[in-house]
Amino acid sequence: MLFSGAANNQGMKADALRSAPSSALSRGKVMDLRADSTCLKCLLLLVIVLAGGARAQAGNYPDKPVRIISDAAPGGAIDTNLRIIAEGLSKKWAQQVVIENRPGAGGAISATAAAHAPPDGYTIYAPALSVFLTIPGKAPNLPLKLPRDFTAIGITVLQPQSIGINPKLGINSLPELIAQAKKEPDSISYAVTGVGRLTHLTGELLQIRANIKLQMVPYAGGSAQSLTDVTAGRVSLVIEGYAGLAGAYQSGQLKALAVASEKRLPHLPDVPTVAETLPGFIAVGWQCVVAPVGTPNVIVRKISDDLRAVLTDPEIRDKLAARGAYVHPATPTEAQAFVRSQQELWKPALEHVAVQFKKE
Repeated sequence: MLFSGAANNQGMKADALRSAPSSALSRGKVMDLRADSTCLKCLLLLVIVLAGGARAQAGNYPDKPVRIISDAAPGGAIDTNLRIIAEGLSKKWAQQVVIENRPGAGGAISATAAAHAPPDGYTIYAPALSVFLTIPGKAPNLPLKLPRDFTAIGITVLQPQSIGINPKLGINSLPELIAQAKKEPDSISYAVTGVGRLTHLTGELLQIRANIKLQMVPYAGGSAQSLTDVTAGRVSLVIEGYAGLAGAYQSGQLKALAVASEKRLPHLPDVPTVAETLPGFIAVGWQCVVAPVGTPNVIVRKISDDLRAVLTDPEIRDKLAARGAYVHPATPTEAQAFVRSQQELWKPALEHVAVQFKKE
């Protein structure tokens, strides 16, 4: 009976609900729609606020000094070019841009420092190609890969390698150098700024293509130290970007035998290319700018836009060109694609060098 009474009560409630005016049900639906509309407006407002905050964040950037970590030693071609660009950024931002040199360990020291920096845009990383082109097993956590390890911002310059020799040796051209090396194997030594870096890879490629044997002398302190030994006659020649050797070439301390560009450089028309002796030989250094993973995209785009503006400034462009460094403005997407293409290009040479190290 109790269950029967309960059933009757439920039936009465159901009848009452069915008999309720349709206007009451409509009011409920309207209230639900209004609630949904309110939620949607709140979400849209949140999106607008966040977007506005991002624009404000980019608009205020930078409001304090910016640090650029470099894997290059002070005084070399890479360091010289970066300081010219940093000066341009300082003027554009009205903020100090500080270069922090952290050479060593094939670039692993600088990469580790940059990777652990706060991803706020106030510490960015400007590595040379060497941290992306690394002999397997020669440096911890290298080579770097984008976007796994860092977020691409842009490319700064392309810089052909050059071969400078002590003029007292009496060798006046690349063909003469090759002839001497074949006549007396291992009689000629060459200085490079770091094992596994582009200077080293260029030297190895030169030996492979010319079928000669040279004695490599690595330096961790940059081209300034190696230049001292070459001009003193302790080492025969040096392979380095033109910017790091420009002063020595102009003063006559070194003789420029060749540049590893596709064509002769406009401001060095009398210096032949390596390719004129060894067809197809091109070795061009480059430097990219990246940010720690997690750096806001709006900040990345801001830095990239400003970097491209600095690179296309006629005064800075010409100043770099006079040092054998040619600007290569690139968006973040273009920079990432460029790095990947270079890794594929140099892969065979790296594998060859790796085999040579195993033999030793």
